[in-house]
Amino acid sequence: MEIREVTGGVCAAKGFKAAGVHAGFRKGDRKDMAMVFTGTPANAAGVFTTNVVEAAPVTYDREAVKKSKIQAVVVNSGVANACTGAEGLNICKKSAKKTAEVLGIPEESVILGSTGVIGPQINFDILSHGIDILAPALGNDAKSAGDAAASIITTDTHSKEVAVEFELGGKTCHMGAMAKGSGMIHPHMCTMLCYVCTDAAISHDMLQKALSSVVVDTFNMISVDGDMSTNDSLIVLANGEAGNAEITEEGNDYEVFKNALNYICEKLAKMLAGDGEGATALFEVKVINADTKENARTLAKSVICSNLTKAAIFGHDANWGRILCALGYSGVKFDPAKVDLYIESDYGKQLIFTNGNEKEHSEEEASRILSAKEVTAIADMGSGIESATAWGCDLTYDYVKINADYRS
Repeated sequence: MEIREVTGGVCAAKGFKAAGVHAGFRKGDRKDMAMVFTGTPANAAGVFTTNVVEAAPVTYDREAVKKSKIQAVVVNSGVANACTGAEGLNICKKSAKKTAEVLGIPEESVILGSTGVIGPQINFDILSHGIDILAPALGNDAKSAGDAAASIITTDTHSKEVAVEFELGGKTCHMGAMAKGSGMIHPHMCTMLCYVCTDAAISHDMLQKALSSVVVDTFNMISVDGDMSTNDSLIVLANGEAGNAEITEEGNDYEVFKNALNYICEKLAKMLAGDGEGATALFEVKVINADTKENARTLAKSVICSNLTKAAIFGHDANWGRILCALGYSGVKFDPAKVDLYIESDYGKQLIFTNGNEKEHSEEEASRILSAKEVTAIADMGSGIESATAWGCDLTYDYVKINADYRS
């Protein structure tokens, strides 16, 4: 069976339940706390921010996914629980204990997530109230998954979910996920949180191996603003309820599983990039025919992170000089005379630079190509066979407006 998209978000996988509620962290009645639960303890794997300043939940979860099977995830939005000292970590411990008591599970099987403003201490009374009302609200349907996904967003314009089904050893398996992130997006494993649930059976070590492999060309290839969050967390839970033979080594089943995980992560990574704060377009950069894979990644990410290029995309301006400049300061050595630059969207494709010079083209047609909701720049380096793709967004006036008064 090929990988096929299905509905259900994090509840698409057998045995997983979810809920999202308004606990009181956000103004009005906006949902601001989520819970994901599996009755069958799940193997867990995670990748986290490499920012030296890391949030308390990152410190807590990093150890938890190594040592224990996980049954519950509790996430709040509005307050990041970052730069909160010993009390921030104590809040995590108290939250895990409270969740364990309410759900009747081991304390060590609970992990936490937070997103929002850096600095303020979390009000534990609100957190505790949220846990109390989340537990009885847990459901295994698409609405429950959607409520959870809606509860973790901050400046996102919409929630982000995806789910797939695939086959392992004659058993139909499911994998579903939710993610949030719109600003402070520049992962290296934004504020980026992503939780993936699967009913496939796979060992902890192989799950971690698959995740660490997949993240390199998915979430680590996006950037909205070049700011790496204190809270970046990508966690996968596998409870094995699909009934397939547990994956304990590399082989066909491992590759099928990894492909499904890659599909989920790439899909969500593009959703995050396209929903960057104030963005009007998803900006994709494909580097092809580079000399090494690592150089291809570096070149693509350099263009995605160029504020001048992002601004040109917003203005629908095929300013190839900015793209070439960003390639040039990436640190990768190449011959500019061998590079061909193209722009492409649903509205067409144009070669705009070749043989070391601008390629004569219609500026009007180029502007029309760049006016699409999803636009691509292709850099053919002419120096090898390797390729890589990165995703970002345009840079607009609204990005400054959103971040000028984020705390108010």
